[in-house]
Amino acid sequence: MIRKATLNDLPLIYELYMHPQINHWLLYEPMSIEIFKPIFADLLENNIKYVYEQDGKEIGMCKLAPFTYRTSHSIYLGGVGIHPSFAGKGHGAKMLREIIAFCRNTGYIRIELSVAVDNARAIHLYQKAGFEKEGVLRKYTFLKKENRYVDEVIMAYLM
Repeated sequence: MIRKATLNDLPLIYELYMHPQINHWLLYEPMSIEIFKPIFADLLENNIKYVYEQDGKEIGMCKLAPFTYRTSHSIYLGGVGIHPSFAGKGHGAKMLREIIAFCRNTGYIRIELSVAVDNARAIHLYQKAGFEKEGVLRKYTFLKKENRYVDEVIMAYLM
C-alpha cells in the first residue's frame, strides 16, 4: 500500500534519497540529515511525499505532485525509490501498480514523470507498467557532484 509520509518517516526517506545506489537518480545532492530536514518538512507540508509498504515493511517512496488549473487532471510522479535490500523482487512493479490505482481513484487521468536517459532499468520498469516515452528534456538535470548535465526522458501514463 502507499500512504502519505509522516514526520516519523524522516529516517527512511532520508536514507533512500541519500543511499549511494539511489541518490544518483534522484533530485537532491548528497547532504546531511540536518540540511535535509527543511526539504522533508516542505514535502510533508505540501502533502506530496508517500511511503510504499508491504507486509508491514517500509520498502520505498514516491512523490505525487498535482498540477493545477488546465492541467489539474495530471499529477507528477517523482522521487521514486525502492530500498536496495528489496530491489529485484518485483516491488517496483507492485508500487507502480498501486500508484496508478491511487491516481485513478483520485480522479487523475495523466501521470507524468522524467527519468535520466541512461537509467535503462527504470525506463524498462516504467514502460512495463504502461508509461510511454513522450520526448527528451535536454540538459534537464545538473549533477553537481559529477559537474555534468543529464538528459531526461519525459514519460506519461494515460488512464
